[in-house]
Amino acid sequence: MIDPRRLRILRAAADHRTVTAAAAALYLTPSAVSQQLAALEQETGHTLLIRSGRGVRLTAAGEILLAHANAVLSQLERAEAELAAYAGGAAGEVTVAAFATGIAEVLAPAIGRLAGEHPGIRVRVRDAEGDESLPMVLDGDADLALAVEYRGAPREDDRRLARVPLYAEPFDAVLHSGHPLAGAARVELAQLADDDWIGQYPGNPCHDVMLLACELAGFEPRLAHSSDDFRAVVALAGAGAGVALVPRSALRGMELKDAVVLPVAGPAATRRVFAAVRRGAEAHPLLRPVLEALAQAAAGLSTN
Repeated sequence: MIDPRRLRILRAAADHRTVTAAAAALYLTPSAVSQQLAALEQETGHTLLIRSGRGVRLTAAGEILLAHANAVLSQLERAEAELAAYAGGAAGEVTVAAFATGIAEVLAPAIGRLAGEHPGIRVRVRDAEGDESLPMVLDGDADLALAVEYRGAPREDDRRLARVPLYAEPFDAVLHSGHPLAGAARVELAQLADDDWIGQYPGNPCHDVMLLACELAGFEPRLAHSSDDFRAVVALAGAGAGVALVPRSALRGMELKDAVVLPVAGPAATRRVFAAVRRGAEAHPLLRPVLEALAQAAAGLSTN
């Protein structure tokens, strides 16, 4: 009989690619993870992992077991959801990992709505960049992620996660008020090919959006300054340090000073925001109201 607890460890090893990282995600010691994986190999009678230096990768047998592990773990989430529903489970804590703009635009209004409609649900917020929240959900560090699409993100058909689309928004160009194009109605990115650029650090989903948008416009941006704080990005643009692409919602209410905001002509760079939980948990009586409140708070946020 395969111990389902060991299936979680196998999935963590597959996700994180090292025993040390998997152990950190599961709050176990590396030796405990190695022991549990060895026991799982004994249970199945197959070598499941190939160890190379500090890294690990799944064997063909490991990939087969991982597919079943995802199904088993999703079914266990459904079982917990149904038992919680049976018990009435309308009171408890939900941990949500979300990026800063998502917290301001969607999560905070959703919490306000929940306070009136589901006072027994307490939401605990953890600030996480758009590419950090999904691993937190998969590792069990959060119950729900407010995330954005990014290069390398789990696919929409990933069997580990259930998604709820929330909104999509374009990126606008931010220029110094003295820039030659500052008075234009809109700007084509190709017109900014010779400018210095201000962007997020590699790994931030917005960095990927900027690179892809510029690539489609036929050039590679010359990244002169980096910050994951949109206020800092806009301040640098206003100081004439370069040009930037910023999600429209991040610009709401921001003091622009000497910066101007222009819509981008042609196909716009877009940020797609969604909520995600572990597959099978979407019907949990604590999570379902939070997902519904997020969808209601996000209604009307999509802009063109």
